[in-house]
Formats: sequence, structure tokens, C-alpha cells
Amino acid sequence: MNSLDGWGELRKVSCWLGQYGPLLPALSLVGLIYGGGLLLALAQSVGLYGLGRTGLSLQGYGELLGDAEVWGSLLLSLGLALLATGLALVLGLGSALLLRGLGGWAIWLAQLTLPVPHLVGAAGMWLLLAPSGWLARLAFQLGWIASDQDFPLWVNDRGYVGVLLYWLWKEIPFAALVALTLLRGMGSELEQQARLLGASAEQAFWQVTLPLLRPGLLATGILIFGFVFSAFEIPLLLGPTYPRTLPVLIYQRFTHINLEQRQQAVALGVILLAISAAVVSLMAGLFAARGAFLQPPGRKP
Repeated sequence: MNSLDGWGELRKVSCWLGQYGPLLPALSLVGLIYGGGLLLALAQSVGLYGLGRTGLSLQGYGELLGDAEVWGSLLLSLGLALLATGLALVLGLGSALLLRGLGGWAIWLAQLTLPVPHLVGAAGMWLLLAPSGWLARLAFQLGWIASDQDFPLWVNDRGYVGVLLYWLWKEIPFAALVALTLLRGMGSELEQQARLLGASAEQAFWQVTLPLLRPGLLATGILIFGFVFSAFEIPLLLGPTYPRTLPVLIYQRFTHINLEQRQQAVALGVILLAISAAVVSLMAGLFAARGAFLQPPGRKP
């Protein structure tokens, strides 16, 4: 039995290597680059590496716990990421349902904003929404405002309206593309059967279509949340100088003239990574525990 068990384990390892072996060189390179950077960041955050190292110390983390600005930036980043994720999923699903019958044009429309670089998109959003931008000039020509000072402040505003509008412009098509792909993959047979059995259009959507879309939409939401929460360039370009999101606060402290703040900035980066990983893992764990990813709709795990 021991010999048979050994051969069985060897066959499993051989099958695993045959399936995933070609990926090992690329994964090793990625692990070396990003894993090495992460280890250096951890070492610098506890004073073992970098300028002014003093030996192993958690002083940087301790100072951050009592910093009101850090807590405010953290809550701001979480709120902005949750709001952008929720709106992107809802509006993306609505767009997918509207575009469902357009054939190949629907996929093309959903991909329009995806290849646009973020810096280009931010520049376009600035030209559109700034007090001297296209919308303000159009409103002035139509007589809706007397000067550009009457136009609402939508960029560099404390309410992060411009940042939120940018994320919606960028992420709604992504969510719509995923939902549209799922809708076409599952077909319309189950909805038609539900309608034949007496269900209304609303009942067919809530009890048939949405449960089938749920796994893909939840996975899309996790991706959008993780990306928006840790994004740096868009809040820096379109957001205000205060309050600042956590990634922008990290950048400003890392580049501060007082080099003693660099250890805090690196510690904040480690905290940002840990929070992102924890939230994404928690969401994925909760959904998996409920069977959202593994079980067919209506079947309890």
C-alpha cells in the first residue's frame, strides 16, 4: 500500500507539473521582483533598512495609529472604493441589459474606454469638467451661467465628484462587458421557461437572471474595489489637496522634505497592501462560503 500510495502521489505531482510547469519561470520572476520589493518595504517600515535605520522598531506603525489624518484618508478611500464599485456594478449591469440585443456592436461599445490610459482619461476629464472646460463653455454659450465661476467645481473638489465620475466612466464599461458576456453565455432559455410558467419580466430577472449573473458580478466587484482602493494617479490629478486618499497620502509623505516621514510612508504602503488583501480575501471567502462561486443558483452548499 505504501508503494502504491507513493506512485499515486508521484503521478499527481507529475500531472501538476505538466499542467502548471510552463508557468513556473514567469511566476518565479514575478515573485522575485514583487516579493523582493515587498520584503524591502517591510524591512524599511520596521527600521531595518533605509535612511536613518535604528534597528527593529514598530515606532512607525505606532505613530500612524494615533494619526487622525491617516484614519480620515483610510475611511475616505474605503468609502470612495465602495461607492464606485457599487455604482459601476449596477450601471454596468443595466447597460448590459440594454445592449443585449445589439449583436456584435454591444461588445464593441463596452470596450471603448478600456484601452484608454488613465493619464489620458484624467486629462480628458479635466478638459471636460474644469471651470474653464468644455462643459462650462457650453453652459456659458447657452446662457445657463454668467461666468466660469458659476460652474460647479467638479475637479479638485472636496467631494471627489470628478474622481468618482472618472471611475464610473472607466469601470462601468468593464462591468458591462463582463455582464454582457455572461448574459450571452447563459442564453435566454431559462428566462423564457420562467415566463412560460407565469413569471413576470421582473420575477424572471430577480429569480433567474440575477442569480446566474451573481458569481461573475461579485468577482468583477472584487477586482474593481481592489483597483480603485489602491489607485494613486487619478485622486492625485483630479482630487483635492485635502482630504487626501490613502495612496496619495503615502506618496506625499514619501516625497516629503522631512526624510523621517519616509518610514511612515512605507509603513502606510504595507498597511494599504494588507487592507486590500484582507478586504478582497474576506469578500471572496464570504461569497465562497455562501456558494456564490461554486454552487448553482438555488442549491445550498
